Amino acid sequence: MTDRMHLHLLICGVGYSGMAVARRAAACGWRVTGTARDPAARVSATTAPEEVQVVAFAEVAPVLAQATHLLVTAPPGEEGDPVIAGHRDAILAAPGLRWIGYLSTTGVYGDRGGGWVEESTPPAPGQARSQRRLAAEETWRALAAQAPGRPALDLFRVGGIYGPGRSAFDALRAGTARRVVKPGHPFSRIHRDDIALAVIAAATQSPEPGRVRVLHLVDDEPAEPAAVTEEAARLLGLAPPPEVPFEEAARAMSPMALSFWAENRRVANARTKAALGIAAWRYPTYREGLRAILAEEAQAPGSAAGGVGEQGVERPRQ
Repeated sequence: MTDRMHLHLLICGVGYSGMAVARRAAACGWRVTGTARDPAARVSATTAPEEVQVVAFAEVAPVLAQATHLLVTAPPGEEGDPVIAGHRDAILAAPGLRWIGYLSTTGVYGDRGGGWVEESTPPAPGQARSQRRLAAEETWRALAAQAPGRPALDLFRVGGIYGPGRSAFDALRAGTARRVVKPGHPFSRIHRDDIALAVIAAATQSPEPGRVRVLHLVDDEPAEPAAVTEEAARLLGLAPPPEVPFEEAARAMSPMALSFWAENRRVANARTKAALGIAAWRYPTYREGLRAILAEEAQAPGSAAGGVGEQGVERPRQ
C-alpha cells in the first residue's frame, strides 16, 4: 500500500458529504484539498480542519497537477458535469492521478416497484435530474479511459443522505414534521459518516489502471420515512406527529417532493461492502444513525445546523 504521506486527495465540492470525507482523509494522514465557489464562506460554514486546504473552484488546475486522488461531489447541471466542463484539460494532464471517485445517485435506477437493485442492475432513470447523473457517470467513464495514466474510477451511487443537522430531529424540534404513511414504499438512506468511511476505503485500495466499479452507498435497511420519524420522536421523548396518508400529504407537496415519492426501490449493498472490505457500516440502520446524531448534539450543543427534505425525508442525492 502506498505511503499515505504521498497521497493527495482533491475534493471538488466540500459540501455536507465532501467535508466529512475531507475530515476522515485528513485524520488518516492524507493531504487534502477541497474546492468551493467561495472558500472563505465554506470554511466558516463547515469548520474545516486546519489540515484541509479549501481553494476556489476556478483555481483548481495547479492542485490537479499534484493530486493522486480526485473525488467529485458536485452535481451536474443542464450543461453537464461542471468539473469536466471547467477542468477537462487539467484532469487529462494530471501526471499522478490514479483514482477518481464520483458521487452519483441511486436515482439512476428509476422506479422498480419496490424491487431490489444490485450493483449490476442496468440503470433506467426516470427523472431528468437522474438522467443527468447517469450522463455524468458516462462522461467520467470516457474521461478516465482517455487519461494517460488510466485512473481507476469508482461510481458511488448514493441513497438519501442524513446526519447531524440533516435528520428527522430537525423537523420534529421545529414542529414541522409530518408522518406521511405510504405502506410498502421505503427509501434507502446512508449516514454522512458512512459515505466518508466508504470513500476512503475505496481510495486507499491499490487502484487497478482502467478499473471501473459501481458501488452502492446505502445502509442495510430500506425503511419508510414514517418509521424514521417515529424513532426520532421516541428518542426525543416526544409523541410522534399524527399519521397523514400519502394521498392527503401529496396535495401540499412541491413537484420536487412528489418526484421522490414517485419512485420506489430497495438498494442492496452486500457487494459494495465486500469489495471495500467493510464488515459493517458504522450505522447499519437509521436507528443507530439517529442515536449517534443525538449523542453528537449532546456533546456540542447548538452545533447541528442545516435542513431536511420536505416531509422530514432525508436530503436525497440528486
